[in-house]
Amino acid sequence: MGKSRDGRALARRLPGPAAALARTAAATAAGYLVLGTLATWCVYDRSGLHRYDWLPDLLPGGGPGEYLVIGTGLDEASRPLAARHPEAHGRFADLYDPALTAGGSIRRARRHCPPAPGGIPARPDALPAATGTLDTVFAVFAAHELRRPADRTALFAEAARALRPGGTLLLVEHLRDAANTAVYGPGAWHFLPRATWLRHAAEAGLHPAAERRIAGLVTAFAFRKPTPGAAR
Repeated sequence: MGKSRDGRALARRLPGPAAALARTAAATAAGYLVLGTLATWCVYDRSGLHRYDWLPDLLPGGGPGEYLVIGTGLDEASRPLAARHPEAHGRFADLYDPALTAGGSIRRARRHCPPAPGGIPARPDALPAATGTLDTVFAVFAAHELRRPADRTALFAEAARALRPGGTLLLVEHLRDAANTAVYGPGAWHFLPRATWLRHAAEAGLHPAAERRIAGLVTAFAFRKPTPGAAR
């Protein structure tokens, strides 16, 4: 609420029209803060997002098989996936690099929540998986932290390389769209448009296979690696 307090203090020192504008800006900032906090609580704590009940609708056969979870500082997927699919085998690739992931929130979270043991340091252009060995690659609230388009392009290409034919890149992201902008205001510009993710997938030779909206604000994409001879 610091910005809204600063705005109210500024308004007291300004002449009439400017004071009214400052008060409006402060009230708008406070409103977005409250609305964004409530929406985040609903999405992350109340929607079942991290129970992965929605996953069978996006994966052939319903399970992840041999999988790799990609993170850019935090691992939000490995534990719930392992609990839901104990028969599957998963690993975590940690792409965290302050030079690539510029978000201050990631650096602060990293200091307070160090990575769990077992994560494998990796780069967007070098994932720890042999070619054609994975059934699923998970990028859950991770890929948008790679702010340079070239790094995202490299990541998608690496995911496509590591996947078996018929394998899936499962991407989960907020989008820069009307719903997220209405809730998060200017903060939604940290997210990327749907068209950007579709373009990265197409450049890597991955085809959109399924899409699921979760809690109205999160989108899960299943991008499939084609099998030889299969029609698109």
